[in-house]
Amino acid sequence: MSRFAAPIAEQIWDMKYRLKDAGGQPLDLTVEDSWRRVARELASVEPDPALWEDRFYAALEDFRFLPAGRILAGAGTGRAVTLFNCFVMGTIEDSMAGIFEALKEAALTMQQGGGIGYDFSTIRPKGAEVSSIAADASGPLSFMDVWDAMCRTIMSAGSRRGAMMATMRCDHPDIEAFIEAKQDSARLRMFNLSVLVTDAFMEAVKADGPWELQFGGKVYHTVQARDLWNRIMRATYDYAEPGVIFIDRINQLNNLHYAETISATNPCGEQPLPPYGACLLGSVNLARLVADPFTDAARLDEAGLDELVRVAVRMMDNVVDVSRFALPQQAAEARAKRRLGLGVTGLADALMMLGLRYGVPEAVAQTRAWMKTIARSAYLASVDLAREKGSFPLFDADEFLKSGFMQRMDADLRDAVARHGIRNALLTSIAPTGTISLYAGNVSSGIEPVFAHAYSRKVLQKDGSRTEEEVVDYAVQLWRERHGDAPLPDHFVNAQTLAPRDHVAMQAAAQEWVDSSISKTINCPEDISFEDFKDVYLAAWNLGCKGCTTYRPNDVTGSVLSVSEAADAVPQADRGADVVYLTEPLDRPAALEGATYKLKWPASEHAIYITINDIVQAGHRRPFEIFINSKNMEHYAWTVALTRMISAVFRRGGDVSFVVEELKAVFDPRGGAWMAGRYVPSILAAIGGVIERHMIEIGFLEGEGMGLKTDPKATALAIGDQPRGPACPSCGQFGLQMIEGCMTCPSCGYSECG
Repeated sequence: MSRFAAPIAEQIWDMKYRLKDAGGQPLDLTVEDSWRRVARELASVEPDPALWEDRFYAALEDFRFLPAGRILAGAGTGRAVTLFNCFVMGTIEDSMAGIFEALKEAALTMQQGGGIGYDFSTIRPKGAEVSSIAADASGPLSFMDVWDAMCRTIMSAGSRRGAMMATMRCDHPDIEAFIEAKQDSARLRMFNLSVLVTDAFMEAVKADGPWELQFGGKVYHTVQARDLWNRIMRATYDYAEPGVIFIDRINQLNNLHYAETISATNPCGEQPLPPYGACLLGSVNLARLVADPFTDAARLDEAGLDELVRVAVRMMDNVVDVSRFALPQQAAEARAKRRLGLGVTGLADALMMLGLRYGVPEAVAQTRAWMKTIARSAYLASVDLAREKGSFPLFDADEFLKSGFMQRMDADLRDAVARHGIRNALLTSIAPTGTISLYAGNVSSGIEPVFAHAYSRKVLQKDGSRTEEEVVDYAVQLWRERHGDAPLPDHFVNAQTLAPRDHVAMQAAAQEWVDSSISKTINCPEDISFEDFKDVYLAAWNLGCKGCTTYRPNDVTGSVLSVSEAADAVPQADRGADVVYLTEPLDRPAALEGATYKLKWPASEHAIYITINDIVQAGHRRPFEIFINSKNMEHYAWTVALTRMISAVFRRGGDVSFVVEELKAVFDPRGGAWMAGRYVPSILAAIGGVIERHMIEIGFLEGEGMGLKTDPKATALAIGDQPRGPACPSCGQFGLQMIEGCMTCPSCGYSECG
């Protein structure tokens, strides 16, 4: 009998975590084989590997402990891969050599699949003097564009999708340009952006005082702090970026305040890290630890939680020793501090099983209590490991115990740390768990509320066909199994029905007992006023959060969720979110209008002929199919493949302008060519330019930019309203949603954070 609760869970395991040989044949025949592989590898560094392999396997069994996807996919495979998810890279030196050395390190890290974070505050502002060459600096944003292009290039080479975080201090002279950078829809698409907000700035905002923008001791501008704060707020209100990181609070509470200064986070924000810091992630599945759910006797097995946390800490500590790293600096940093990021998933489901509504005071108090239990168990486990294996190399008992976080711990635990040391400098974090949560039976993700009680999705079958499947939240499915068609109780809320203050209260409660940080999205209604929206961030600051990320659906960001009109026939309590997307290709008329373009690539003997045919809908033309032909047989295989892939994208309708962006971003390592006075980095980029030209000529794109003129019917739902969420780059379906700070696809489980 399958261990998986739903086909989507098994499909994710098969696609992402199952070990296969070079020919694609499975080596893990069952998910138990995957658990055994991971347990064996992580136990290999133990004095008694057989004993710990069985204990590690028991923790993984039934999806109770969920190591991050990199560990599930890579541990025990013998492959040269990192088991760490994300990194903050080294400090960028303010010189051309330093900047491009940092770029090289980023490329090497992303090539192995790691997401990266960078603080660009160290680069001098635009217009500053560069005395060595008697010129003005181009500023940090110009170099961020280079990073962005690098990330797209790594992606085009077939590597795992890159994710990057860029931060900038609130007193950097280019902060206003940074705030507005992503209002250009074609710029910095590979980055998440966050402003590093200091305590001094927040005090200046409250006092409506002046704020100096400075670099290297020189003041470039003086602005009103409240005006700058309002610009940050207006940008995220309209565009969902930048986020806000309360950087002084992070450094004050850091157990390693004496050994490092933090100025950046990983791409999703749950791990503030020093230069070359790495985040190692795993989650305890609270939904699997609830006994007697939906009854008066419902409770979380706290003894079982304590045991599971202790085993998980040991497993994750061993990952530090068995993992590979892209750079030696990353390996040295990880082993000097042995930082862990143990978190939770299934929190909202667990609360519902106990009869608690997400966000109410009782649920907030229960969340705080659970997180304190996890923190205490994790720290005691790390103390036990220190007695057995030694403390982390940079441990200084006096300084460690001075940290703001350790001051929250009870005296007995602090005394144990003082006497025996501790194995890991930091132990807890709450990361995005979207894909892992689906794999575990669609439990609620991280500490987020249930996103939707149920929705429909298309599942790609092995024969290439697609079947429709209902994806049901774990707790909702348990309720159905026990109560049949009985209406869901009132406390079964979802992200669409909660007030922002509920989100903030839950984040703050969890943050109190998380020594690192939390990846969480605070969903705001589209009609929230700007003043109320700003109050969300002030509440996050006042309640002790380390950062804040919001998502307000609008015409720019896209809607969070589109609900089918067909749901009207379903009782309100049982509707959930039955989403029906346009998944079938547009029909091809018997005759199409089009144009053929001749492309002569300087390095190729024969020209390439590109034919693009259009479909006309409601009086507007849009590209429908493409044919690429050449006498040069060297190009035959990839031109046929490109023809089929791009045509398949065109026929799905919607915003297909990304095809141009992706092709134009491809760089040929052998060099590009000069065409019509412009350098084109590859023949594929040249084809992208032809497609762009055609789109402009038929009115699909405006001017030379990426302003899209779409026919509303081309992006309409099969039933219901137009989906304003963008298309998924993995499966092509519309409706990407911001969940835990990451754009996430509800149809295939894709997440921009990995």
